[in-house]
Amino acid sequence: MIIAIRREDKSIWERRTPLIPQDVKELIGKGLKFVVQPSPIRIFHDREFEEAGAELNTDLSGADIILGIKEIPPAKLIPEKVYMFFSHTIKGQPYNMEMLRKLLDLKTTLIDYEKITNEKGRRLIFFGTFAGYAGAIDTLWAIGQRMKEEGIDTPFSRLKPSHEYYSLKEAKEEIKAVGNEIKERGLNCSSLPFVIGFGGYGNVSKGAQEIIDLLPVKEVQPEGISNINPDAKIIYKVVFKEWHMVEPKEGKFDLQDYYRNPRKYRGVFKKYLPYLTVFINAIYWEEKYPRLITKEDLKELYYGEAKLKVIGDISCDIEGAVEATVKSTEPADPVFLYDVESGTPIHKLTGKGPLILAVDILPSQIPRESSIYFSNVLKGFIPEIAKADFLAPFENLDLPSEIKRAVIVHKGQLTPDYKYLKKFIKGVES
Repeated sequence: MIIAIRREDKSIWERRTPLIPQDVKELIGKGLKFVVQPSPIRIFHDREFEEAGAELNTDLSGADIILGIKEIPPAKLIPEKVYMFFSHTIKGQPYNMEMLRKLLDLKTTLIDYEKITNEKGRRLIFFGTFAGYAGAIDTLWAIGQRMKEEGIDTPFSRLKPSHEYYSLKEAKEEIKAVGNEIKERGLNCSSLPFVIGFGGYGNVSKGAQEIIDLLPVKEVQPEGISNINPDAKIIYKVVFKEWHMVEPKEGKFDLQDYYRNPRKYRGVFKKYLPYLTVFINAIYWEEKYPRLITKEDLKELYYGEAKLKVIGDISCDIEGAVEATVKSTEPADPVFLYDVESGTPIHKLTGKGPLILAVDILPSQIPRESSIYFSNVLKGFIPEIAKADFLAPFENLDLPSEIKRAVIVHKGQLTPDYKYLKKFIKGVES
């Protein structure tokens, strides 16, 4: 088997790689052959892959397995190849159905990193923690910019967006310094207490909390959010779980019932909004779940003097859990003001509505560390994937169970667990 690493071409900001040169060298030592498509933006230079023993070649037609990170333009797909990348198709995302249709037409096989899970359904390979890191750094930058625009001088104004730091370590050191200044001098801010809320408690939230915890943080339970004593030298942190976000229309809250029957529940998160200075959204959301923050919630909140200044929407589902996330943004221009009166995004830092951070490729802003982490996990699966006979019928396809669960398309056919995607691609032109 010849394994290729393609160049990323969805965004000029996408600098990650699924395997780093050091791990490619290790896999070559185990008898595998690698071809790497040259890239001017990849965080690891072409020469590093060449020195590791890989061949540099723009043409990937000779490869058997092609690895990437983000979605591949349909016109660049090659027939009958095995692809591994984040396809963003499992929710039936309309913007990727043409690509999925093309993968079927070309009789390819698709392994989606997002669906590489253990027997309990827990994801084994992900960038979520790094999305949390970048999202929290950018959110702190955004709060500094907004308050500066409002004439409020805070240490947050010294921070930069995450992509402007050389490394995650450098960003953390600067945030820690900001935290020390707050601890010593306090925040010059009239809207105290300064409260940062987190939606969710998974890997994305943990990454974001790790950044915020570099500040002088005191955690408060959601039930006590209305009774916080203002202290300019403390950042208050509140982590919200499912039972804080929704309630059953009848009866008592039951977590498993909520995930089985979300239509039986309604959102109640708006009761916490008046107490938050910043909200970081890190929950997984689908349309079947109640929204966390609706446009109407924000309109109602901003009738008066709202305290909420920034929403860091790390999950970034367009008009999803945070309905006011009406578009995604890029690292060079990461925020917009959601104007509650017009319901539109405005290119300014302050006004009647929250600033919304909506970068949908956050881990790409910490490309070196996130690639190293991802590659360290992925390399363990590569030898078994390379040994597999992908021409065999799916039921006989000999892959580790974690990988086989992630095969969405096999030789141009949707696999049994993903047959439901037929209804989403119906009518999409080949």
